[in-house]
Order: sequence, then C-alpha cells, then structure tokens
Amino acid sequence: MAASLAVFSRHGLLLPLLAGMVLALGACTTYGVVANQPLSPGRQGPVYSLGEFARDPQRHSGELTLAVAFSGGGTRAAALSYGVMQELRDTRVRIDGREQRLLDAINVISSVSGGSFTSAYYGLYGDRLFADYEQRFLRSDVEGALLRGLLNPVRWFSSQGRTEMAVSYYQQTLFGNATFGDLAQRPAPLILINSSDLGSGGRFSFVQEYFDLLCSDLSSFPLARAVTASSAVPVLFEPVVAENYTGCAAGMPPWLVAAQRRDADNGYLSMVVQDDLAYRNKVTHRYAQFVDGGITDNLGLRALLDAVELAGGAEKYLRTLGIAAPRRIAIISVNAAADTPAGIGESNRAPSFEQTMNAVTNVQLDRYNVSTLQQTQQGLERWTRELSTPERPVTSYFVRLSFEDVPNLPLRRFLNRIPTSFALDKEQVERLIATGRELLRSNPEYQRLLAGLRAQATEARGTAP
Repeated sequence: MAASLAVFSRHGLLLPLLAGMVLALGACTTYGVVANQPLSPGRQGPVYSLGEFARDPQRHSGELTLAVAFSGGGTRAAALSYGVMQELRDTRVRIDGREQRLLDAINVISSVSGGSFTSAYYGLYGDRLFADYEQRFLRSDVEGALLRGLLNPVRWFSSQGRTEMAVSYYQQTLFGNATFGDLAQRPAPLILINSSDLGSGGRFSFVQEYFDLLCSDLSSFPLARAVTASSAVPVLFEPVVAENYTGCAAGMPPWLVAAQRRDADNGYLSMVVQDDLAYRNKVTHRYAQFVDGGITDNLGLRALLDAVELAGGAEKYLRTLGIAAPRRIAIISVNAAADTPAGIGESNRAPSFEQTMNAVTNVQLDRYNVSTLQQTQQGLERWTRELSTPERPVTSYFVRLSFEDVPNLPLRRFLNRIPTSFALDKEQVERLIATGRELLRSNPEYQRLLAGLRAQATEARGTAP
C-alpha cells in the first residue's frame, strides 16, 4: 500500500512516532469530521459518476477506450505516474479523424494512495499539472510537514487529529476547497480515487454510484479529503469518516441488486457485492471509515474491473449506457512497487521491526498484485470476445509498466531502493519521471497500440472520398 510503515523510516522516527501515537490514543478519543451531505430529492447540478461520464458523447470515442491506473507508493508512485503522463502528452495520434495528444484520449484514471495525488491534480487543473506539480508536490518535503504536525503534542490531545491536519495541508498546498462538483465541470477524464473501508473491508471509489450506497451527495465532498482517504496509512492517520445516511428513497441501486442475484456463484464478485451491501445496515455501519486504498488494491485496477463485471460484463455495460463498442480497449497499469528490502537473508541476525513490517507488507501486496494483473488480463480478453463481431472486431491492449522492465540493472537497483516516502531528493524524482516516460515509450504492447491507431488512421484516409 502507499505505504507500509516505512513511510517515515527515512527520518529514523518510526518507533518514537508509533510510541507517541499509542500514548495519544490512550489519552484521548479522536472523532472523525463528517463532511459528506445527504442526498436531496431535487438534486441539481453536475453528477460525478461512471454513468454520466460514459454517456457524454464528448468523452466517448468509437475508436479507442483508454483507461490508466496509478498504483500506491508515496512520492515514488506520484513521480513515476507523472512521467507516464508527460509521455502521453507528447504522443500524437489520430483518433476519429482528428489529430490529438494521446493524453486527451484518456477516458478514466483509477488511482490509489500516492498515485491519487497525480490523478486528482490533473483532473482538477488539467495541463497545469506540467507547469507546477513537480515543484508543489514531487519536490516538496510533504513528509516533513506532516511529521511536524504529527509530532506536535497539542494535536495528540485534540478531538480533531492527524488526518484533519493532512486534509488542511493538502487543501492549502494542492487542491484548495475544490469539490467533486468542481471536478465534474472540468474537461478531464473520470478520476477514480480509491480507498478502503475498515468497516466493510471493501474497496470504495469516490464516485456517485458508491455515494448512493451512503445516501449521500458526492458533489459537495472536498477533493483533498478523498485524496487523504486514499493515502491514509492506518495507525499513522485516523480514517476519513463519512456518514451512512438513512431515508434514501431509491433504496439499493438496481445494478447491485442484479449483481447479488447473478454473481452468487462467483467467489470474488460475491465478496465485492457483500462489501457494498453492508451499507444497507444503517446501525452497525452508520459511518464509513476510509483508509489507504492500497489495502484492498494497490494497483488501482480493480475499480475498473469491478465496474464492468458488476454490470454483467462489457456487452451489457455498454448496452445499458447506450453506447457502441470501441474498436480498441487499452489499459495502462503504472506499478511503482519496489522489491522487498534487501538484507534479511544475508545473515542469521534477526531482522529489525522495520524490515519485518516492510517484508510482510510487500509479500502480501506482491502476491495480491499478481492476482489482480491476471484478472485484468483475463477480463480484457473476455470483454473483447463479448464485444467483437465478424464485421467489427475489438482489439485489447494491456500495457504493464513496472521497475522489473528497466533493462539497466544499476538504474533498476537505484529505483528499487527509493523508499515509500513523501520526501524524495532531486535525483530520485528526476530518475522516476524519466523512467516513467521511457517505460511507456519502449513498452511493446504500447507500441502495438500506436501501430494499430496509425493503421486505422491510414485506412480511414485511404477510404475517404
């Protein structure tokens, strides 16, 4: 996840910090600030939802559907994903008869933890990402600022604790008072910011479909609060809290009721449905407690998979939305996970607490990531079979980017030693950005996608009157 307990290890403050927090938790009770509003019967204004974005003809191409997923991993993940965004900006393609940047063809960006800073900043500010994001976040000592707040004894005994301090900091430095209502009015891809609900144990995406489960209106919810939830490392930060309101006349959404009946024999989907159905109980689940999205999916891919599979598959998903199948479906997965820290197996000396926690976290994440990647590949192949016809075949592309693909061994070792931290030095940031660009540019599956788009453009020009 964005972070294992190694987030603060660079400063040598991990154990004192945890000890201080244990004392603080024993000394007072912290209550989460509830910032979500109930649904109103006559809701007006833009709705930030999967359905609204998919139905918008200006956001949908008959030639390409492109989804991008950013993993967790602190500033390491944010910088790597930023490099990928730069490369997409500088790649020119012709889609639907119009030359454009491949960046502008993105339909959705799904992200967790460190990757959510990049996705949310782009969703809110667009190309301003390339003007000041490096200075305002990637090269900033975010960790130091948060640590100073965390180690302030005054805050330990406050009823509004560490998480509210982080929300305020991200509002002041990155997102201001922007809400999802503001995000809905931007000409940007759908930004899926993902977190984990400690109560249900499920993944939770900040889109209206999920807020409907809470009988709540996402439009007034602060963007900085969602990003904080996506990156809130348990224990170090309290959960971001949202109230699960009663009196929602619509009841459970039809797609969830249908999925409950249809997917009873599918172990994974049945689990996801049960996680979502937990919000029906407004007593034992009166509040949702959101923490680091990396706990339930550190790659950001499952939000994309679940949206389609819970609708009954790709063909039914598109038919429900009333849109035609694209010629190409592409997913770009940007995985900033580093290798398990070295040193544990080099001697018979017992590993330190920090080494043990890092190893345990990395082993769990790596094994779950393998399953997620496999499910994504299988899902893409299944979707193309469902949507293809003899007259109009659909082609899929799964572009997987990770440090494992770096051919330069010294560079790969350098990248894998970069900590899961929110304070990297200049060289680390620069190499991560350059690596993100090069990984995408040299990826064979990405080159296959570009070749397919060029061939389609050539064919269209050749048949034009």
